[in-house]
Amino acid sequence: MSMQSRNPIRGMRRAAALGAVLALAGAATAGATQAFYATPAKLFGPLFVRVQMDAVFPDGKTFVDAVPKAPPPVILRRFRRSNPRTRAALLRFVEHNFTLPPPDRTRVPKTPTLRAHIAALWPLLTRPATVPPLYSSLLYVPKPYIIPGGRFREFYYWDSYFTMLGLIPDGRMANARDMIDDFSYLIRTYGHIPNGTRTYYLSRSQPPVYYLMVGLLDPRDPAHAWADHLATLRREYAYWMRGSAGLRPGQARRNVVAMPDGAVLNRYWSEADTPRDESYRDDVLLARASGRPPARVYRDLRAAAESGWDFSSRWLGDERHLSTIRTTDIVPIDLNSLLYGMERAIARGCAARHDLACARRFTARAARRRRAIDRYLWNARRGYFSDYDWRTRRQTGELSAATLYPLFVGLADARQGNAVAAVTRAQLLQLGGIVTTTIVTGQQWDAPNGWAPLQWIAVQGLRRYGHPHLAFRIARRWVATVRRVYRHTGKLVEKYNVERDLPGGGGEYPLQDGFGWTNGVTEALLTLYPRLDHSASGGAP
Repeated sequence: MSMQSRNPIRGMRRAAALGAVLALAGAATAGATQAFYATPAKLFGPLFVRVQMDAVFPDGKTFVDAVPKAPPPVILRRFRRSNPRTRAALLRFVEHNFTLPPPDRTRVPKTPTLRAHIAALWPLLTRPATVPPLYSSLLYVPKPYIIPGGRFREFYYWDSYFTMLGLIPDGRMANARDMIDDFSYLIRTYGHIPNGTRTYYLSRSQPPVYYLMVGLLDPRDPAHAWADHLATLRREYAYWMRGSAGLRPGQARRNVVAMPDGAVLNRYWSEADTPRDESYRDDVLLARASGRPPARVYRDLRAAAESGWDFSSRWLGDERHLSTIRTTDIVPIDLNSLLYGMERAIARGCAARHDLACARRFTARAARRRRAIDRYLWNARRGYFSDYDWRTRRQTGELSAATLYPLFVGLADARQGNAVAAVTRAQLLQLGGIVTTTIVTGQQWDAPNGWAPLQWIAVQGLRRYGHPHLAFRIARRWVATVRRVYRHTGKLVEKYNVERDLPGGGGEYPLQDGFGWTNGVTEALLTLYPRLDHSASGGAP
């Protein structure tokens, strides 16, 4: 007999909680404006503003991940009645009325080898499928999943693809399947995959890598996996293309931009134009200092969070100061490369199901996108792909590791592939791998930092275009950096300073360890290049 059947009251409460979660999900699909109405900012209004603006917690994410001990109206009545005047009194009030997130427990004893450490981390990063408590910001998913680690206590979109790259060779295919099922559930429920599984993330997505995850289910013939997931693939594609109907050249709507010749490309965007719940104080102060319309600043900050590159000189008007952020003005090369890959995947999935009309339609869309990328995002003089400012009608000209995405998805021609390889070797390759950009701003997605996802994109793209030696050099330097930092700290961290072989820095929060995508990419590279695995000699470089 199950515990639930032995305790009918608990079972009834659980069913009621699940019903509330699913009711919220149903409301989300009913209209975009309802998709994120139950964020902590909306639930707790003046209390939320006080806690965040008074910086009661060093990390703005702490309060929005806390679980209320009573319904929000009850807590708000208590707040008005008690009227805590000092920060200490406010902290006591929050601690009395909320269960704060538990401390990070992803640390494990130092192991003799890097791979053993990664294997030991997977169980600590795994979270069970549970119904979130009522009024919690956490979103329900039906199966277990793996979190990045540190302050990132929930399920994230693009992180998970790079995590899966290591799960599968580590014998955890079942975990990867569960996570893909969870993402399919999110698409069916909300119409898109949110940035992460929190209510405050629902107004935006992240780089569309769901098709790449699905392809991992059958790497020898991914078309069959895409055919099996065709409905969710097409629904996610529709999310990214919403607003394209009737768009005239030089106009933008939602995630879609009509280029000067009428070709359709995409940008990062957000449904909301308010401060991010998890970074509320920082966003408010930045908007005040910018001298710009606050709603515009807030949407551009959120759009940068959707890009995954939060934050980078790529999105800054002067390439230096966050107050000049203009993410929604930019047509990015990485996003459009991934959407090209999605269009090709849908076409192949349709062909596998013998839906030839669908296959032709998406093949044609991919071809049109490729021509537009070639026209607007390829810089023949400099020999690399660059982002495009659709308002000024010119390329930004900035070199970043995003230039490798067209190689990763196979849309570059041989001449472009060779040129990008040469630029990568000359300007992006550093002591510890590929640097994110060539500009130092203090933002975490700029020099001198390197990130695991970009190493994988570079290695796979260069291998695809006939540059295996450069690909191996990047992999070797990255793994050596990860191993060296691990030896000194006992950690696999979120990002690395690839110019000096050190843990990375910059950004809105302290360096996080765990770390899902670093574990995944490192494991995948060690599998791809067995000679980099020095586990037999105790992890020596």
